[in-house]
Amino acid sequence: MNRARALATAVLTLLTALLLVQGAGAAQAAGYRYWSYWELDGRTWVWATQGPSSLRPADGAVQGFRFAITENSAEASRPRTTQPFAEICEGTPERDGRKRIALVVDFGTPEHAPGGETPPEGRTYCASVAEDASAAEALAAVAAPLRYDSSAMLCAIEGYPRTGCGEQVAAADPSDGPAEPASTGSASTDAGSPGPSLGLWAGAGAVLLLGGAAVWQSRRRRG
Repeated sequence: MNRARALATAVLTLLTALLLVQGAGAAQAAGYRYWSYWELDGRTWVWATQGPSSLRPADGAVQGFRFAITENSAEASRPRTTQPFAEICEGTPERDGRKRIALVVDFGTPEHAPGGETPPEGRTYCASVAEDASAAEALAAVAAPLRYDSSAMLCAIEGYPRTGCGEQVAAADPSDGPAEPASTGSASTDAGSPGPSLGLWAGAGAVLLLGGAAVWQSRRRRG
């Protein structure tokens, strides 16, 4: 009987360890601090499917950039203003051979800023650029200096932040409320759920079954 109790204790110990590991993983969830890139569709920001260096917006487009700590693209923080093109580019006249691109730059919140830095106030710009210009070229025309890393990832707009580029950091709760989904109809993980994963429960179940079988076999032998 002592052997059966020892086996049962071992099973419970393993199950507890699994739950603790799951809890630690949730508590240590990490995100990345970077500039996300958006396109305004009516009054809704939509996650851009191409990078600013490859996307070539049409005349009248509104492009957005938001600096924040983000766990995944499905929960990235959108720019906090949805000014339409007509308002942003009202004072910029049309020119032959040029197109106008409205740009919204949201430098984020102090909670998401790198240590020792303070985010500037958000800005809007109207870039008058060549008809074949990319979003990155439009941004460079009005919000320099820009900084990129060796893989062409956008690291800084108007020199903010001074250092760092897409570094992994402890995920923080956005100060401007719950993050909105970047798009609809796409599959994403439920990053906000702290509950144990299906894999954890499957493993725990297997441990319990094996432990129960061992206890039953031990009793059978003793009987």
